[in-house]
Amino acid sequence: MHKVRFITYLRVSTDRQGRSGLGLEAQRKAVVDHVSGKGAITAEFVEIESGKKNDRPQLARALVEAKRTGAVLLIAKLDRLARNVAFIANLLEAGVEIAAADMPEANRFLLHVMAAVAEHETRMISDRTRAALAAAKARGVVLGWAIPGRAEEQRQAARSGAAQNAWNADKHAQNVLPIIRELSSRGLSLRMIADELNVRQVRSARGGQWHATTVRNMLLRDHAPA
Repeated sequence: MHKVRFITYLRVSTDRQGRSGLGLEAQRKAVVDHVSGKGAITAEFVEIESGKKNDRPQLARALVEAKRTGAVLLIAKLDRLARNVAFIANLLEAGVEIAAADMPEANRFLLHVMAAVAEHETRMISDRTRAALAAAKARGVVLGWAIPGRAEEQRQAARSGAAQNAWNADKHAQNVLPIIRELSSRGLSLRMIADELNVRQVRSARGGQWHATTVRNMLLRDHAPA
């Protein structure tokens, strides 16, 4: 009997969950149960990221490895992929077979439908939040930081936000630099590396497309003194 090779992709939304293992162990059990009797797990990729973001370097790596080895990309739950129709469509066009442990019967059409429903729900929540804030403002409720006596609190929040942005940049670099180093070792130019990253759906630090200049900046960051 032919044994199927599986590449598993696990995702948690926060760094705290990633460190504690909360959520990951349940996902691991789900994928192991799914694989039992069918084949073997040859690699595991873990992403610590918000489901609203399309920047998934670990998912990009998982897709590349699954395509290279002819393995099935296996996730524990369909909502671990994304709540975005275009993102799901790009995954389905990557030429890799995708399976979900919680819904083995899911096909390509169902994946599109579920993504569309999830995206609609996300948009509805966002619309309701904006409407609630607008209604509160109309009633005279002061929103945000426009409150006398909170200037120092605002400055502290700004400093905290800058520190968080720096941490996010470091985390992104740690995820992406191994891919860039590997591509660079093949002798690819900056432009060719950027094109390859875009093909693999790896987003830049700002969530956009890669260019020769952004690849160069990332390489300069890699060689900057600690």
